[in-house]
Amino acid sequence: MNPLEALGLLLALLAGTTVLGLLWRARQGRVTQISGQIIRQADVAATTPFGAAATLLQFSTELCARCPGTRRLLGAVADSRPGVVHVDVDLTHRADLANRYSILQTPTTLILDGAGRVRARVGGAPNRAAIAAALDDFEPGSRRSTTLGSSYVNR
Repeated sequence: MNPLEALGLLLALLAGTTVLGLLWRARQGRVTQISGQIIRQADVAATTPFGAAATLLQFSTELCARCPGTRRLLGAVADSRPGVVHVDVDLTHRADLANRYSILQTPTTLILDGAGRVRARVGGAPNRAAIAAALDDFEPGSRRSTTLGSSYVNR
């Protein structure tokens, strides 16, 4: 391979990697509405009772750099809304939970309604406004309509 071909190949790999990195970053913190399974407090071995209106179920690990900031953000959102509770589950020694709930990165947050049904999922560090909008969507009497598959993009 001559030097010009090698340089072209290197530039193509660099461009491809950059595009993939930008796509991955754009998906971080995105709140995606889903209709999922019901999760009970005992299913995740949580010591904190789930909320009457909603639960912000955060999955984290000991070595996660973004988890402490996410924990503070979700705690503040939960404290500002009646009936909403933040529960943090450490997956460091619980690979079974990571497999059961398809957790591929930390932090990952599942937003559960009052019955414990998964209503939304956030991969990566969430955005406060997007979390609030997701919680507003399934409150009784909400003026917004929810559509499965719609999402709020972290901007």
